[in-house]
Amino acid sequence: MLGFLALPMQELEEAAPDGRSARALRTRNRVVDALLDLVEEGDLRPSAAQVAQRAGVSLRSVYQHFADLETLFDVAGERHRQRFAHLEPLPELPVALAPRVEAYVAHRARWMEAVTPMARAAALQAHFSRVIAARQAAARERHLTALRAAFAPELGRLDNPERLLHALEAVVSWSAWEGLRTSAGLPAGEAARVVELMLLSLLT
Repeated sequence: MLGFLALPMQELEEAAPDGRSARALRTRNRVVDALLDLVEEGDLRPSAAQVAQRAGVSLRSVYQHFADLETLFDVAGERHRQRFAHLEPLPELPVALAPRVEAYVAHRARWMEAVTPMARAAALQAHFSRVIAARQAAARERHLTALRAAFAPELGRLDNPERLLHALEAVVSWSAWEGLRTSAGLPAGEAARVVELMLLSLLT
């Protein structure tokens, strides 16, 4: 299921063996896109009925294509991850610590700003959804891998680098960013400066 939803619409239609299959694929994609659009617009817990209405299909059709909301969440989560996958890989970072921290935070901030609507929705649902919790765990592992690569020289000097690694993770986590942007009300640029300050304090 995840495979065909990752394909562009033209490829989906070409891959379909007949017209009925092509229509089914288009319907599935409309449902997934409807869920993502509702979340991006700020509806963090859209119902199946809302998704059906936005997609222009019947509620019954939603459940014909997806066994339950968990299945829909899983497919939508993968589609969302693919949309922003180009923002995840680390760029080439400077060697010196201060400019490296600045470059890393700029990179991380772009990703966090892009995924914030879906991250908010996931935070609400994770306690009730095995699928969403698993996706959060996978995202955390990717984040830890990036942190290890970005600050390998500093981590490599320590006998117990995991402690520092988890401290760095806490500072540049999405939840910390959300607190700076929402609770503290900081604009993105100022939030980034705060994160840089905290990272430099930990790393020096």
